[in-house]
Amino acid sequence: MFQRNYETVFILTPVLSDVQMKDTVDKFVNLLKEQGAEVINVENWGLKKLAYPIDKKSTGFYVMVEFKSEPTLIKKYEIELRRDEKVMRFLTTALNKHAIVYAERRRKGEFNKKTETKEEAAK
Repeated sequence: MFQRNYETVFILTPVLSDVQMKDTVDKFVNLLKEQGAEVINVENWGLKKLAYPIDKKSTGFYVMVEFKSEPTLIKKYEIELRRDEKVMRFLTTALNKHAIVYAERRRKGEFNKKTETKEEAAK
């Protein structure tokens, strides 16, 4: 069957320790791999302030997982995300050809302004 590129961003509850947070992320990455998906990139964006409170919490751990899989896997994956009480919110999107190119450039660090300004300051 054909595979598509997907990106899932999920927010984990802020009451988790770093170890618990990493274990939860590993759980979902391993779930994808077991189902035959190719995990391309996992980014931990860290603890961020939420735009509005969720379950009386104003912060959460943001994680982005980029993967390639068959469309039938998404339903199983999202059911597991819903079942886990550590996940406050999630969003899975299918990437089109422009988003795939953008994601590749982001992984290479073309959009990191902080590193660019430090390099320019060093010159």
